[in-house]
Amino acid sequence: MTTAAPTVLIVDDEIDMRLLVRVVLTSAKNGIEVVAEAVDGDHAVEVFGNLDVPVVPDVVILDNRMPGRLGIEVAAEMRAASPEQHIILFSAYLTPELEAEAKALGIDACVSKTDVETLPDLVVELARRP
Repeated sequence: MTTAAPTVLIVDDEIDMRLLVRVVLTSAKNGIEVVAEAVDGDHAVEVFGNLDVPVVPDVVILDNRMPGRLGIEVAAEMRAASPEQHIILFSAYLTPELEAEAKALGIDACVSKTDVETLPDLVVELARRP
């Protein structure tokens, strides 16, 4: 559980979406800090592996449909490396099957890209969990 401002890694192949998520998170007035961004699954794994205490993110916001690997595959790799990592699968293409797969992997939440405004409260909630 974090007592400092929640920290986030944003992973999305669309620069406009990364910017939107960053603005929504940082303008929410709850102290969320974006510590890194990644442009696809491979880059996310590289960035995540290179982040070190104290900048390991409390929460990873991870797009699913990206060039190369799917976000769900990246989430599985991140969870294997760091079982306590909080992950939000953030996708415009959520299906019941994808949500079930995400739940089975231990992903904390699935959020539709149309619900971007819900991210700040969810990030704060997840960052408070052990």
